[in-house]
Amino acid sequence: MAKAKLIIVSNRLPISVSQQNGKLVYKPSSGGLATAMSSLKDKRRDRTWIGWPGISADVLTAADKSAITKKLRSFGYVPIFLTTKQIKDFYGGYCNSTLWPLFHYFQYLTRYDERYWSAYRQVNSLFSKAVVAEADKTSHIWIHDYHLMLLPSMARAAMPKASIGYFMHIPFPSYEIFRLLPDRKEILEGMLGADLVGFHIYDYARYFLSSTYRILGIENRNSLIQFNDRVIKTDAFPIGIDYQLFKKAVGTRRIKKEIELIKKSYGQQKIVLSIDRLDYTKGILQRLEAFQLLLKEQPKLRAKIALIMITVPSRTSVASYQNLKRAIDQSIGRINGKYATAHWTPITYQFSRLTFEQMVALYSQADIAMVTPFRDGMNLVAKEYVATKQDNEGVLVLSEMAGAMDELQESIHVNPHSVRSIKRATIEALEMPKKEQRRRLDVMQQRLSTYTVQDWAADFIEQLDEVKKLQAEQQSKLLDSKATRLIKSSFKKAAKRLIILDYDGTIQKFFKSPDPNLAKPSKDLVKIIKKLAGQPATKLCIVSGRTRYALESWFGKLPIDLIAEHGAWMKTDRRWSQKPSSFRKYKALIMPILERYVRRTVGSSIEEKDHALVWHYRNVPTELAYVRSQSLIRELRKLTAKTDLEAHEGSKIIEVKPNQINKGGSVEQLLATDNFDFIVCIGDDYTDEDMYNALPEDAYTIKVGLGQTNARFRLPDIDATLNFLKKIASG
Repeated sequence: MAKAKLIIVSNRLPISVSQQNGKLVYKPSSGGLATAMSSLKDKRRDRTWIGWPGISADVLTAADKSAITKKLRSFGYVPIFLTTKQIKDFYGGYCNSTLWPLFHYFQYLTRYDERYWSAYRQVNSLFSKAVVAEADKTSHIWIHDYHLMLLPSMARAAMPKASIGYFMHIPFPSYEIFRLLPDRKEILEGMLGADLVGFHIYDYARYFLSSTYRILGIENRNSLIQFNDRVIKTDAFPIGIDYQLFKKAVGTRRIKKEIELIKKSYGQQKIVLSIDRLDYTKGILQRLEAFQLLLKEQPKLRAKIALIMITVPSRTSVASYQNLKRAIDQSIGRINGKYATAHWTPITYQFSRLTFEQMVALYSQADIAMVTPFRDGMNLVAKEYVATKQDNEGVLVLSEMAGAMDELQESIHVNPHSVRSIKRATIEALEMPKKEQRRRLDVMQQRLSTYTVQDWAADFIEQLDEVKKLQAEQQSKLLDSKATRLIKSSFKKAAKRLIILDYDGTIQKFFKSPDPNLAKPSKDLVKIIKKLAGQPATKLCIVSGRTRYALESWFGKLPIDLIAEHGAWMKTDRRWSQKPSSFRKYKALIMPILERYVRRTVGSSIEEKDHALVWHYRNVPTELAYVRSQSLIRELRKLTAKTDLEAHEGSKIIEVKPNQINKGGSVEQLLATDNFDFIVCIGDDYTDEDMYNALPEDAYTIKVGLGQTNARFRLPDIDATLNFLKKIASG
């Protein structure tokens, strides 16, 4: 059975075009993304790849463009032609002078220029037009990397129901770094045009969610985000390699020939291999300095060890890369000049791209692979090296800052900023027994073989389909105009009506402080409540976790019922009554625990109620909030396990209250006061599920926002809830 068309979108196509002697030349593109994605083959799926072919449109005639398009189309590729100025300002500017250094924590190299941002928007728009032209209703659109962070939202605007995935191949920085970007809001909103946002490791996903919360104010529930009436998922997908390709390649005739050349050149010398794209994030100069230190402090290793350094040309028109290239050349020259002899050269240096055969042969023969980037989204060189070591041993020395670190724990770990750490790791690798080398390689190979690049791609597309199913499920419950008209009609016809409304998160937004003065209802909200309560034969009740004092001060003069502290207090016929509970006798045990967490957690606070204690942490940084909240909930649940109290998590709160007090019980009391033939109940979190379950099946139960629910309908947010209530109140 044929699968949905897959449209891959990336800055560069897997094939680059150049002109030589007036002729068009086509060569494979360099870079991890092009290499990884090119290995994806599925005969059951039509695949189109959209990207730039690597040549300026300014040097091409109309006939050239037509020839390039025809040639690339034969491979399933769609070229996006960029002018020299666009290449300079978009690629060299915003992508590689703004985003790349900032996302790799090189703030001092980051340049901000309005021209760059303008070009970035312009080029993303060009890509969007191409995507819209190629996609059909069933297509999977898979957008890749930092060059195209605006594209998901642009494509979404043209195709609201499209299936769009976005994957970032570089690190996503922490909020403290990301917030330095002037266009941070637009970038986040651009990414949120996707249905699924993927990263290599969970840390990057966590930083992204932290930024969406702290910049856009959007919370997540289990990595799900509600944005523009859609559910968006964020997750980690560590990209793999074509494991079988590298495993089997060593035994091929052409690679065996390359291996013989290496053996002839290096004899019994121990080979340390370094393969990188030219980039200041790779830690190349520190690696060279560590090798020099090794030769200086371990003279016995001279003539017995060799460093093969392969640097693949990249962004050579950018000044910082030109400076790096000069520094590398000078460093290698100094080391070879100082230590080389007539029969031995410490460093063999090649500034060019290797063929696949040359690369695999070097992997196979290297005793040590030195992979020490300052920051790296994943790093496939490390994985490829491990995969080729089938019949011989070797040691991987890997930076703690590489995304591959999580999967390659058996490597020797180094701090890439520490020259001595790299030197010590080299000695440890040289001295590691063959048996231990083999043991480590076996464990890593087993892991890499079970999550290949094919598995990675299939996993991502499968998760994209799951998100679309979740969206469809939520859409099926969405309170649309038809359902609204039905409810409004039922409301008009009813003889006795009951309207039950939760407060925070349902008709009032959350505030960072638990101070009730901040959550005071607006004049517009009070007007809506008044109008609803003033309808004939209508009982309106606000049910909240707030104290009775807060609810009374806000709504005490209105002709409505109030339920406070989730049902501990109830106001009917203008009188308050409370449910008996044993909370006070436990309060002295719980309060010191919460006070301890407040002292340890800057930004948190305690809210004291008659029948509950609440720890608020909305002002606590995301990472710390998670650690502290999980620690506290475990401690409280252990303490309350044999009592009639319960500790539960809400929206940025942890609350301890009697387990016999809940909104469901209070709603049952409301139902007993009259024979209602119309009921609407709206809430936003799991405490409101007790209300839905207590109501008859024909009640119009509505959940606001994300999360599992037993409610019949959904509304996306507070604004949608208020609009719905206005329509009901309008009669």
